[in-house]
Amino acid sequence: IQSTSISTHSTRSSHSSRIVTTMCTTSSTTTDSTNDYSKKSTVDPRSPSAKIVIGTRGSPLALWQAHETRRLLKLAFPDQLSSDDSIQISIINTSGDMFLSTSLADIGGKGLFTKEIDAAQLRGDVDIAVHSMKDVPTWLPDGIILPCMLPREDTRDVFITKSGSSIRSVSELPDGAVVGSASLRRKSQLLAKNKSLKVVNFRGNVQSRLRKLNEGVVDATMLAYAGLK
Repeated sequence: IQSTSISTHSTRSSHSSRIVTTMCTTSSTTTDSTNDYSKKSTVDPRSPSAKIVIGTRGSPLALWQAHETRRLLKLAFPDQLSSDDSIQISIINTSGDMFLSTSLADIGGKGLFTKEIDAAQLRGDVDIAVHSMKDVPTWLPDGIILPCMLPREDTRDVFITKSGSSIRSVSELPDGAVVGSASLRRKSQLLAKNKSLKVVNFRGNVQSRLRKLNEGVVDATMLAYAGLK
């Protein structure tokens, strides 16, 4: 974190804007019963014409990252990947996408956004996966490696209030204001500025969080600038 002073476009996260790909290095029969990596998740059938299948979550941001990875692969290997259907994108629903009303810390942590995709890689259903670095656990399951990262996006956070509000920074929030965030880092930074703030669990994709903000569920929120772009 570059600064603990929170205002529009001021805080930085070490992982919030990094896009990474993971690969499987073992046979498709490898499983890890302790972490349930053999658990079956729904994956689109592999197209006969696909030379590479990319596994991804289905959020707009995740899909943008997967399509950007596909574009860069085609640029890097024009001869091998010239046809439109040479790279298939397969959407995989993860546990983290299904339990949106509960704090991530209460249901298992960051691996909830990668476990089903890891399992698909280990089975051989997909060849590579694309993740936001913030969603990748510190310890990867056996057989999964992190071989490369895409160029980094803007690392700043954005403080957002609902349409028509005159509040432009955290310091202008009244005591007891409700701020939505699922990030422990952002919660700590917010409370360091004003201990009276009520920071509540606030999950979902960018579009759903902005909708709930304008509906008055919370008074303000913090989001990654890269995700808003």
